[in-house]
Amino acid sequence: MLQQILQGLGAGAGYAALALALVLSYRFTGIVNFAQGELTMLATYVAWQFIEDGLPYWVALPVTVAIAFLAGAVTERLVIRRVSGEFGLVVTTIGLYVLVNALASLVWSSTLRVFPGPFPDAPPGLAALGAAGLAGLVLGALVLVLRHTGLGLVIRAVAADQRSARLSGIRVGWVLAIGWGTAASVGALAGVLLAPALFLEPGMMTGVLVYAFAAAVLGGFGSARGAILGGLVVGVTETLAGTYVGFVGADLKIAVPLVVIVAVLVLRPQGLFGAPLVERA
Repeated sequence: MLQQILQGLGAGAGYAALALALVLSYRFTGIVNFAQGELTMLATYVAWQFIEDGLPYWVALPVTVAIAFLAGAVTERLVIRRVSGEFGLVVTTIGLYVLVNALASLVWSSTLRVFPGPFPDAPPGLAALGAAGLAGLVLGALVLVLRHTGLGLVIRAVAADQRSARLSGIRVGWVLAIGWGTAASVGALAGVLLAPALFLEPGMMTGVLVYAFAAAVLGGFGSARGAILGGLVVGVTETLAGTYVGFVGADLKIAVPLVVIVAVLVLRPQGLFGAPLVERA
């Protein structure tokens, strides 16, 4: 069982990072970013291309995260802020989903590719634990910045009430760009951590986005620590269910996050730490 728990923590770390990216974009726009998975996939292709071109893994990773941050900030400034209304934003993220997926297919084709892991010589359990530890360090540092620094205070103020923040002299536009950039960079980390367990191809993040959404719902949409804890719980639950529950095979593992989503929305809509994603009538 220890082996399965370690593997679940490794997968859960990736789910947690993607769930945190969903939470960050949700806090700034009020809607779920349906393009988050595809933006993550695109960043993963960029990292793969760097590695294929000879860049060491531990150099390609931070370079990719930095590029993803800039791309997310530019996307917010040039696209997201020009759209008004929740419906318009939802349609825009769906449009980005289609556009990015088509772009990746055009540039890299739909050929299945293998992505190297961060610890290729380690046993599977230790490699998964190492990936979880890497994600934990990065996400933990991000949470500390958000909760205990001046920049974090400004970001939380804008996420809570943009009008009040603007009246207080905060440059809301730049903070929103930083928020989207941070979400994109965290998503890039998720893609690089999850890619070794998946085949790299344009549709690789479609199923993963469901797991991340379940993690965000479980933790409470709007809660950074909830997204991280929810990702770990979903990862371990999925792995143990696939191993020890007879009827949950590879084809039915996707049912695990769906069950989590329905159960949370019915029993505890606010999740572990957040506010309800769907208000009861």
